[in-house]
Amino acid sequence: MTASRIRFQTISPADGSVYVERAYAANDEVRRTLARAREAQADWRHLPLAERARYCKAFVEAFASHRTGIAEEISLQMGRPIRHAPGEVGGVIERATAMIDLAPEALADLEPPPRPGFTRFVRRVPLGVVLVLAPWNYPYLTAINAVVPALMAGNAVILKHATQTPLCAERFAEAFAAAGLPEGVFQFLHLDHPSTARLVAAEGIDFVAFTGSVEGGYAVQQAARQRFIGLGLELGGKDPAYVRPDAPFEHTVSNLVEGVFFNAGQSCCAVERIYVHASLFDRFVEAFVAETRPYRLGHPMDPETTLGPVVRTTAAGFVRAQVAEAVSRGARPLIDPASFPAAREGTPYLAPQVLIGVDHSMQIMTEETFGPAIGIMQVHSDEEAVALMNDSRYGLTASLWTDDAEAAVTLGTRIETGTCFMNRCDYLDPFLAWTGVKDSGRGCTLSKIGYEQLTRPQSFHLKTVS
Repeated sequence: MTASRIRFQTISPADGSVYVERAYAANDEVRRTLARAREAQADWRHLPLAERARYCKAFVEAFASHRTGIAEEISLQMGRPIRHAPGEVGGVIERATAMIDLAPEALADLEPPPRPGFTRFVRRVPLGVVLVLAPWNYPYLTAINAVVPALMAGNAVILKHATQTPLCAERFAEAFAAAGLPEGVFQFLHLDHPSTARLVAAEGIDFVAFTGSVEGGYAVQQAARQRFIGLGLELGGKDPAYVRPDAPFEHTVSNLVEGVFFNAGQSCCAVERIYVHASLFDRFVEAFVAETRPYRLGHPMDPETTLGPVVRTTAAGFVRAQVAEAVSRGARPLIDPASFPAAREGTPYLAPQVLIGVDHSMQIMTEETFGPAIGIMQVHSDEEAVALMNDSRYGLTASLWTDDAEAAVTLGTRIETGTCFMNRCDYLDPFLAWTGVKDSGRGCTLSKIGYEQLTRPQSFHLKTVS
């Protein structure tokens, strides 16, 4: 049986029903899509930047006009509470608008000091066709990080979305069509993993922007191994937080609770381990648990729900296994799952959990959890906190909770991380570079720097002979 005959289903974590059914693209459809992209990009790259911006701004307007429907689809495809889902549409607007506004400066010619008789400059030219491989957890935000800047830079884009969130790719296509984008400049494909690997390896793909797991990143790297193309890999995280003795206490507790449990912890930059100075530890844990207990676990379309199901039953089982392993090694759970009646074994509905008595022999403190569970560990100094924060194969974000900005910068320079926060967490500022170190990946999106991997430099050295 070929991929052209295979259909896939999106099972809603809300109730286990089939929410979407689609067919994977056939091989000839993939070839036609790539050919259209290359043909369209040949003209698109020469369109003035202001014209490309006009199309992208029209896309943002068209996308925003469907905010309500898009939010409902997010909730039913991946389980985020409907009270939170519209925020992703707002995030798309913010990031896309920022990257459109940054483009003129980011893509401007670089000119060295003048030299008589010569005109010299470096021009940033598009790569060609950019393949964007997007995940389900923040299906629009992760995609928009690459899609809009790639288009603004003069590339054509092919988007392959996770099979858990296929409607997101279709919504993007609808909005670009409404914006009047020339045919072939943006396209999407529904693909299985083998077909995706073949597309990554195909002549005609000039860059791959992948967001997903570490294992997925290795698979993309392996698929591209025979070609000299660029890869942007935004992978996993085990993001730490350190609460110093001078932390603004109430602000710190409320923001860290949200940083742990928002989107059921299913974020690459969710807070996944917390280190608290001994002088605040008992008070912090008590307040953290007190703020966790009021969460309401339930159906994502219920407006009272503040904690939705995780994406699938196997994901819930993975989180439960991490918690059980920690408890078997001496950790103490502080939340009674029975206090969350919607939590049920064999379903994606998972109660939040807070663990103390944890250490780095436990997976809950070392391996990505991607769910609503957190370990909180006592430390006695900045030095101990930094050493533990760096004791990880990941390095996406880290947050410091303190009233001392100078100390935050000093400590931040010692933390192996792509982004260092002070008194906030779990947020992408489109004017700052989004990047990771170690197994959190390589490359950069957002900010002016994000344009660098979507273009190549071409130098012009012109001599005037009179």
